Amino acid sequence: MTDNSTGPASSGNTQIDEITKGYAFEGAALEFGAAVVDKTAYPSATVRIPLEVLNRHGLVAGATGTGKTKTLQLMAEQLSRAGVPTFLADVKGDLSGIATPGTSNDKIAARAKDIGEDWTASAFPTEFYALGGLGNGVPVRSTVTSFGPTLLAKVLGLNDTQESCLGLVFHYADAKGLSLLDLKDLRAVVQYLTSKDGKEDLVDLGGLSAATAGVILRELVTFSDQGADVFFGEPEFDTSALLRTASDGRGIVSCLELPAVQDKPALFSTFLMWLLADLFHDLPEVGDLDKPKLVFFFDEAHLLFDGASKDFLTAIEQTVRLIRSKGVGIFFVTQSPKDVPGNVLAQLSNRVQHALRAFTPDDAKALKAAVSTYPKSGYDLQELLTSLGIGEAVITVLSETGAPTPVAWTRMRAPESLMAPSTDDTIKAVINASPLNATYGTAVDRESAYEMLNARLKAAPAPAPAPQAPPPPSAAPRPSGRAPKEQPSMVEQVVQSSAFKSMLRSAGTVVGREITRSIFGTAARRR
Repeated sequence: MTDNSTGPASSGNTQIDEITKGYAFEGAALEFGAAVVDKTAYPSATVRIPLEVLNRHGLVAGATGTGKTKTLQLMAEQLSRAGVPTFLADVKGDLSGIATPGTSNDKIAARAKDIGEDWTASAFPTEFYALGGLGNGVPVRSTVTSFGPTLLAKVLGLNDTQESCLGLVFHYADAKGLSLLDLKDLRAVVQYLTSKDGKEDLVDLGGLSAATAGVILRELVTFSDQGADVFFGEPEFDTSALLRTASDGRGIVSCLELPAVQDKPALFSTFLMWLLADLFHDLPEVGDLDKPKLVFFFDEAHLLFDGASKDFLTAIEQTVRLIRSKGVGIFFVTQSPKDVPGNVLAQLSNRVQHALRAFTPDDAKALKAAVSTYPKSGYDLQELLTSLGIGEAVITVLSETGAPTPVAWTRMRAPESLMAPSTDDTIKAVINASPLNATYGTAVDRESAYEMLNARLKAAPAPAPAPQAPPPPSAAPRPSGRAPKEQPSMVEQVVQSSAFKSMLRSAGTVVGREITRSIFGTAARRR
């Protein structure tokens, strides 16, 4: 056995025997392809990953154009066939082809023969989603209350102080039963809390400075101008829909279309984190299963971590660590392992590394760091990782015993579904046939904080007339000994209104009862 970076490859038979033995699992497994030594593929040495370790999370990395998307497609197909639902973030729109049978060609036939694959064109049960309905898919929305202050602060680019103040706004709205359904609700509450009545309500909570409120409001306006209004509102998406299987037992592939929001990377990456946080909150503890309940592929993962606060990164680390016991596996998909923070990377036990580029000193440093994370092998990994062909990867996963498998240069199987986007007609037909379309297809705007606060402002009594000259002393009324009754504050008027009580009945909440929040500050919702 040689060092990762300096030793020559060992003889083919010895290394192939080691790889064959290392990937000979007893239980159900997902197949990547055939092991390669000295540029020759060995069909007898099948590189696989046990279904039972997919909740130990993983990383799919590689430069642009090296085959990461096809690896996602290949894994999603086999997981579906095994009855495991998957979630795919389709940033470029390429993964919609999973709903359409593939088309054979000379390259696919040659690859199948080379690695001993029986290739058959197949389509898989697919559900298409779109953030807020921007694009082709069932709309996925969240209420502002459910999204929570931590994730919203990340997407707004707030600093720690501003994030803390935003948390105060959410705390106040929760405590007073003010529903934050969309962005205009949040703006209305922030504006109220900087008014005279609002400042008095926050005396015991530390207050909200006008300067900080101004920053939050400006960021919310910019956020709305970018089209974010459509992502927040009702009906809110129930993430349990991602756990469904088709009538034939195959897992449904949930494909979230993102091309329409490619210019809002912080938004869609943070929204994906909301989906995970919501799943984390709702799913029960199950420990280790024979196969996961869901495998979640987090594409363009570097966008999630760019500019993230320390607290936000800690929350991601906790979610990744704890959601494993709830039967959910997460695969981060990005160009380089260095895009993922070390504490998160350390929890990604399954690695599929496509080719890396080393055109700059920073690239060379990242390459060296990537090599150092692999077990020792018979390959010169530093050279190999820069020379892998398209559709080839260096793989190591956890075995059924929890030990790392031998590092295997792998020539990957070709996906059996279409390796191109499905046609618009196919996508529309899938969407129209979806049972979810009737539930989430049309936005609902019920009465919430914005309407309640504005209604009270409009209904406020007119200003008192200017005081007249006092009557002569002899005609002055005698003091009654009772202090004049104070007018109720705006919040008291809102709480006492019939509109507010109606909202409480529809939302199923109680005044003074604060919504519990999970690691990311996302709200617990009634199912």
